[in-house]
Amino acid sequence: MLSAKEVALEVTKALDSKKGIDIKLLRIDKVSSLADYFVICTGTVNTHVKTLCDYAEYTMEQLGEPMLGREGHRGNSWELLDFGSVVVHVFTEEARRFYDLERLWADAEVVDLKDIIVEE
Repeated sequence: MLSAKEVALEVTKALDSKKGIDIKLLRIDKVSSLADYFVICTGTVNTHVKTLCDYAEYTMEQLGEPMLGREGHRGNSWELLDFGSVVVHVFTEEARRFYDLERLWADAEVVDLKDIIVEE
């Protein structure tokens, strides 16, 4: 059983490996009871959003962390993956700008991912 932070970091690595864009990890446990972490990521197009989510789900299953739920919105412009203590949001660029979760959760702690994300 992985900790919430380990789940968040493993999901982040999975999204990064499939070319997820502008991945952000927000620690929200001090500002919300919804979850401990939000992972926010952008996919280039709707099919990329789906691919990112499918791979994140697969990766976490391999690590023994089953997903509690998955919801899609408007033809895959936004998908949400619920791992309990970690909620993953994958958007198209337009949907990410529209919902602007980073602004909504501005009180959350932004986790430094420089040792997690592979810069090309």
